[in-house]
Amino acid sequence: MDAQPGLSLGLNAHISSPVSSHSATLTDNSFSFPIPNPSVPWQQLLVDEDYKPLDKLKHEEEEEDDDDDDVDQEEEEDDDEEEEEGGIIDEEEAHEQKEEERKQHQTINFMGGGSFPVKRRHIEGSESYFPSKRFAADSNSNSNSNSTVEGRKASVLSWGNQPLGIADPEIFEIMEKEKKRQFKGIELIASENFVCKAVMEALGSHLTNKYSEGMPGNKYYTGNQHIDQLEFLCCERALVAFDLDPNKWGVNVQPYSCTSANFAVYTGLLHPGDRIMGMDSASGGHLSHGYYTMSGKKVSAASIFFETMPYKVNHLTGYIDYEKLEEKAMDFRPKILICGGSSYPREWDYGKFRMIADKCGAVLMCDMAHISGLVAAKEVASPFDYCDIVTSTTHKSLRGPRGGIVFYRRGAKPRKPGHVHYHGDDVNYDLEEKINFALYPSLQGGPHNNHIAALAVALKQVATPEYKAYMQQVKKNAQALASALLKRKCRLVTDGTDNHLLLWDLTALGLNDRNYEKVCEACHITLNKCAIYGSTSPGGVRIGTPAMTSRGCVEEDFETIAEFLLKAAQITSSIVQREHAKPFKDFVKNLQINKDISNLRNQVEAFSSRFAMPGFDF
Repeated sequence: MDAQPGLSLGLNAHISSPVSSHSATLTDNSFSFPIPNPSVPWQQLLVDEDYKPLDKLKHEEEEEDDDDDDVDQEEEEDDDEEEEEGGIIDEEEAHEQKEEERKQHQTINFMGGGSFPVKRRHIEGSESYFPSKRFAADSNSNSNSNSTVEGRKASVLSWGNQPLGIADPEIFEIMEKEKKRQFKGIELIASENFVCKAVMEALGSHLTNKYSEGMPGNKYYTGNQHIDQLEFLCCERALVAFDLDPNKWGVNVQPYSCTSANFAVYTGLLHPGDRIMGMDSASGGHLSHGYYTMSGKKVSAASIFFETMPYKVNHLTGYIDYEKLEEKAMDFRPKILICGGSSYPREWDYGKFRMIADKCGAVLMCDMAHISGLVAAKEVASPFDYCDIVTSTTHKSLRGPRGGIVFYRRGAKPRKPGHVHYHGDDVNYDLEEKINFALYPSLQGGPHNNHIAALAVALKQVATPEYKAYMQQVKKNAQALASALLKRKCRLVTDGTDNHLLLWDLTALGLNDRNYEKVCEACHITLNKCAIYGSTSPGGVRIGTPAMTSRGCVEEDFETIAEFLLKAAQITSSIVQREHAKPFKDFVKNLQINKDISNLRNQVEAFSSRFAMPGFDF
């Protein structure tokens, strides 16, 4: 509907006598927009005989003008007849009665004080559809109007400024339970970490209110000048954190997750059915790099929309078999070759990956989600020296909010005679526009500005000496834990670690990874089961050190944690021997009444409660 002169979407409705369940009011150069009463369904409004769409009102108004003339003429004839009969009506009383009937016909009240357009008559003396004069109202109507406005103001203040504990006690209680669980437990999931209070404040801020689709400086909506400033600063800090030249690297901080970032790369650079090669899941790869089940079912979207082929680790050593990788790549000829995984405890030879990618004509992409913090601190080899594209999560070793990030090369390509390049000309990279367009508008809508602000806070910390010291301690703690387990005759994949995680093969102890995971959880130790290469069934657990390092744990503390892990393994073994024939659900149920588990849980909670929790107030 085209805007009408003098149209104002105000809520300054006059209140008159309720004659129906909804209202519309005319004010000076304004028309009050509808506020439905929760007790009155919209369906009722749509069928109400008094309701008339706005586009029909003007036409009806013209018809009513003619009707009014006829009515006035008839009334004059009636008055003449009454005067002839001696029945004279008081003119002032008749005028008041007529005015009251007109107001009731034109003003239908909502009980909540809002309004809705209804059939009305032409206002005498008005030249426009929306009258220029406010209806006169009695003092009682003004009083009701003022009280309603004040009531709405109070309602907004009450709704908008209640703390969570008052606004939603049920959710608040659940969150408090989770806070206590995190504080009292030992967190060893390698993909989890604890963020600082500043990151929490940015994440739970008013920035969540703003819609800002598009790249910074070119947003779809107005009012984004501060959001643009924020996003530009976040991008700048991302490049600084990883010591990158902005003339050679660009970055997008809008991905909702690393999986989103990965799929944006595929969407931007590939056609459906093009080929991708990444690490096999059982060898330590990630589902977003492509995954089929043994029966051939396509699990990952990468495998649904593209053709994927995995490379694997050597089944004897647990290290990547680069010779077989090259052989497969030359046969398969992927458009994108991916290095990086979610449970590989050793260094990546990016130089070899670059050589293989150049030979088969592939774009080289690294998913450094797990090790990005170590890369930023220069505690492991950097993929930026060799790769064309680098993606990451932002919440693991980076210790930021949950989300993703993608870096891409820009500018001139290095001269490499004889190498095939599928993307861009022989001189310049053309990755930036394709990846940015794939993120928005192809895959995502508006970015989460609160996440981008929180990420900017985390990236500022990443560039500090204190963060480097933190990542050094993460590695030391991982090596201390690996050493403690190896001394106790535990079998680790690759016999150790070069980064923040290690893989413990439980099959040597005759344990099922699922049973052990649940026993640890009952003892308030969280870790996760994972596949082990060469095993016919999952038989390992992945253990990471970033989260407990964030709480202040050092090497000797991880010696204690190793003791807890061994006790949990012994408890699991004894329970399995006693209840080996019972279903898994009964196994889990009986853990809650096991005295050995209760004793170990008490020890774990006493240990964990000694360490501070970042961002928590107790």
